[in-house]
Amino acid sequence: METHKTSLVILFLILIFAVIHSGGAALRTKAESIMGARLWRLCFVLLSLPSAVILISYFFAHRYDGIRLWNFQGNNLVFIVVWFLTAISFLFLYPATYNLLEIPSVLKPEVRIYGTGIMRITRHPQAFGQIIWCFAHTLWIGTSFTLITSIGLILHHLFAVWHGDKRLAEKFGEEFENFKKNTSIIPFIAILEGRQEFKIKEFFKLSQVGILIAIGVLWWSHQYINIAVKTFNSSFLSEFLN
Repeated sequence: METHKTSLVILFLILIFAVIHSGGAALRTKAESIMGARLWRLCFVLLSLPSAVILISYFFAHRYDGIRLWNFQGNNLVFIVVWFLTAISFLFLYPATYNLLEIPSVLKPEVRIYGTGIMRITRHPQAFGQIIWCFAHTLWIGTSFTLITSIGLILHHLFAVWHGDKRLAEKFGEEFENFKKNTSIIPFIAILEGRQEFKIKEFFKLSQVGILIAIGVLWWSHQYINIAVKTFNSSFLSEFLN
């Protein structure tokens, strides 16, 4: 019964995360017209960052809850595949780092249409980065709790694909329609169909180096996950959610 409870809690936390992120995206144009782009971004970050931290922390604290569906831990080949997929997922997940200073509003946040780099592969890299991350971690952990978490996150990002295209179409009109014709949702489809071309030189950016460093740091920091989990479990938040 307790394991079912944690699965329901993680789905509830994903729902809150989804409402804040997708809801914030839907309100962005109107909110920026009222309070300005910088203030709205700060308000959005103050809401979204805690929701992400809580969600991630709860996942790590309960990732082995539920039924053990399979166990590939100890298999060196699976270990390499999981880390390779995780590294790839981060390259997809964080194209926003190209404009890192917009996140804390040092630079004025703007909505743009990008047609280079990762966007040539898929115009929704964050969605597919999340899908790859979920697949890799579900493969490695193998519990029903992790599977349920992955399904919830993937469903949210599939909604975000539709919602993102809808918002861009409303904002940019014909410019987005032209962009849509030259890109694809599913990775590499536009390239294979000849509507797009892959340019490796566009990936040689300082931001990509930062992502690679972050991957290395995450690899190293995984040894301390259990310490972080114990700290989280002893916190007031964990007591409240449990």
